[in-house]
Amino acid sequence: MTSLNGAVVLVTGANGGIGGPFVREALSRGAAKVYATARNPRQWDDERIVPLTLDVTDPASIQAVAEQASDVTVLINNAGASVSTPGILTHTDEEIRQNVETNFLGPLFLARAFAPILSAKGGNTAIIDIHSALSWWAVAGIYSATKAALWSATNSLRLELQPAGVQVVGVHVGYVDTAMAAHAEGPKLAPADLVTQVFDTVEAGGYEVLADESSVHLKAGLSAPLETVYPQLAADK
Repeated sequence: MTSLNGAVVLVTGANGGIGGPFVREALSRGAAKVYATARNPRQWDDERIVPLTLDVTDPASIQAVAEQASDVTVLINNAGASVSTPGILTHTDEEIRQNVETNFLGPLFLARAFAPILSAKGGNTAIIDIHSALSWWAVAGIYSATKAALWSATNSLRLELQPAGVQVVGVHVGYVDTAMAAHAEGPKLAPADLVTQVFDTVEAGGYEVLADESSVHLKAGLSAPLETVYPQLAADK
């Protein structure tokens, strides 16, 4: 388990709809410092919050932040990109590259950059990766694909970092009530509720957050026949 009390936390995508609650809740649980990173970092009203410029698609930017924030004990890979259409055949080439670089390569390379830092601290450290219920439901094209890839990478990181005492937590959630999901219909989880679940799991020593009914249902269906998961396939028989 990893305590937020006294922790030094780094949040990617801190300007976004989930990023802000991560910053604030970390402080409310006793974090000593929070690095709030974004491509264009905003100013905050708390001296414990340190804005840092970070482009998760730029290896040089990742390396610079790892050097500036070598005291980090909790890394939260929150930054993400979405898609304008659900079809993987209708995405633009740029959209595909942006999703792969932001949703998969960015978190992976950040984890690799901070792994030696976290491992050297001898425990009470964590990496938190924000996945999606769509990791297990391929209806969002390249977005689903990148979240599925990150889920797999998180599992690998968890096994490799466990001997060093680094807790690796994967977070699955459907729609969250943010600007990214403004177009979506159906139930949406409040960002603060998601963050509470995530930090509760971290401090309890857990490894995975299934934040809503969609995530629970989709994970439970992983062993189901494809025709059950995707009923449209059964219609062709």
